[in-house]
Amino acid sequence: MEDVIPLLHNISSVQRLLDFARLVIALGYEKIVVTKAYGAAAQHGLGELGRIAYKAGTSLIVLPDLPDAVELLRPDEVIIVSKDHAREHVDPASPIEARGRVLVAFNGGDPDFTHQEASLGRPVYFRGLKSRIGPAGEAALLLYPLTLRGDGDSG
Repeated sequence: MEDVIPLLHNISSVQRLLDFARLVIALGYEKIVVTKAYGAAAQHGLGELGRIAYKAGTSLIVLPDLPDAVELLRPDEVIIVSKDHAREHVDPASPIEARGRVLVAFNGGDPDFTHQEASLGRPVYFRGLKSRIGPAGEAALLLYPLTLRGDGDSG
């Protein structure tokens, strides 16, 4: 993919936020987007994430909600990682097919994306998984194969 932007939506857990961010940074992505952060993640986690992202040279974008990210970042495609709303089941061992600038949204909360949120993009989930594994695990399964594509561009 030419440009992949990982996004974490609906997050209140500091640990989930930081685990997701560390994974995205370790995989070499240049941007992290966080939408609808609240509670401890908003009060304490975003500050820590800002420090981690700055040290790694990664851009951090914090926005109020998922539609704001779609409107402002103007991706060619939006992939919504959603077990409840998936219309497509992808193989975690293979890179997902997408073109152009792609926004990949992962849900940080226990409830999955709402129907309205899932309708903002292409809802996918992983073949063979019986339940959600959290945003860091889902990001590892979806983003890691993209870094191995050999086109030299991981984000």
